[in-house]
Amino acid sequence: MEENKKITRRRFIKGAVGLGALAALGGGFAALRHTSVGRDIKNQARSLLQDKQTQYIRQMVTADNNTTRTVMWQSDTLMTSPQLRLRHKSAGSSDNEISIPVNRDFFTDDGAEIKQYSANIDGLKPNTEYEFAIEDGDNISKWFAIDTAYRDKEKFTMLIFPDSQSSDYTDWENVAQAAIKAYPQAEIFTNMGDLVDNGEDSSQWRAWFGALHGIMDKLVFVPVMGNHECYDRNWKERLPEAYLHYFQVPTNGSTEFDRYYYSFDYGQVHFVVLNTMEEEIKNFKTGLIEEQTKWLHKDLQNTDKPWKIVLMHRDVLQYRISRMPERKEGFSEDGLIFMPIFEQYGVDIVFTAHLHTYRNRGHIVQGEHNAKGPLYILTGVAGNVRYDNLWTDHALDLVVAPQPETDNYIAMEVDGRAITISCFLPDGTKLDEIKVNK
Repeated sequence: MEENKKITRRRFIKGAVGLGALAALGGGFAALRHTSVGRDIKNQARSLLQDKQTQYIRQMVTADNNTTRTVMWQSDTLMTSPQLRLRHKSAGSSDNEISIPVNRDFFTDDGAEIKQYSANIDGLKPNTEYEFAIEDGDNISKWFAIDTAYRDKEKFTMLIFPDSQSSDYTDWENVAQAAIKAYPQAEIFTNMGDLVDNGEDSSQWRAWFGALHGIMDKLVFVPVMGNHECYDRNWKERLPEAYLHYFQVPTNGSTEFDRYYYSFDYGQVHFVVLNTMEEEIKNFKTGLIEEQTKWLHKDLQNTDKPWKIVLMHRDVLQYRISRMPERKEGFSEDGLIFMPIFEQYGVDIVFTAHLHTYRNRGHIVQGEHNAKGPLYILTGVAGNVRYDNLWTDHALDLVVAPQPETDNYIAMEVDGRAITISCFLPDGTKLDEIKVNK
């Protein structure tokens, strides 16, 4: 049966009353909260306290983060004459403001029409604090900061979140908010793919966005595509329509796979975001790996940044599974394809995800530990979908998170010729720390 995606204020209030009755029956609320209706009720409760015109404001990564920024947002109502106002933060005067045109990107997915807007900011100067607001006629949002001070420095902090796919996005919200509380100086963050459990389910996207309140509007966001972004409501493979609309990332020059993969510079680091979804999209279009491999050679050749870091969803290793003795330990198809390229061009660190477990493998060259090779970190899990004790330990694992596994996040601190990577539980317990020196 098709679920009604629109929940009015009256329906929300009735639903809240109904939840009390379900809770009294025992277990009803816990069951409902894991459905799209339950998520929509929670999302509606949050949206009642939000600005209807400017929701899910996000600062997106650009190819040139020295001078540009893309701001995206959504609206419950049609904005008739939207514009983005930009000014120097210290001035705080309308005399200093400029108006930036706004682009519309309306789309329909999962039966929901998404009214989405974006503005491209250019000409930002280093060591300058800017702020922006979104205006539509007489309505204007609050002001949000854009900090460019890092650009003349060799130091910045990045938050790295593993898979956040969930049935209930409370855990995801808790781990994200704990991370920004522990690292308020963070300037940039990534979510390593499988952002949501189902890429077509609009209630999950609203829950995912809502969990990042106070984070996406302040930090630069670097998305990574996962396989769950490529599923429809019937759990059939599809192209990642919602993901590609929600996140305007740098272009890569591709005709068929534009914005599926990309690269960018931030401070002294050249980042490469790879796409490992060849299995999910091969029935719709082919050639992703071949095209991406050629692009990767050129991209890594052309950077002059001292640090090279790769973000990719699927892992480079293959694990044995306790219930599948025929599955052998070794390297995944993506590992066999990409690891030699990483070694060839001196990639420093590779972050992966997908397996919902934290593993530090150390530095690897030609399948063996070698201090001269890239450091490989399997980032863990940030949602409530857990694979407790599923994977057996790999011979290359140096640190494995305690089992049964819970959610975690990673803070990466770049400081000149040293990078420190720390893995934490939401309560602040440190699971692991690694330092990489140039």
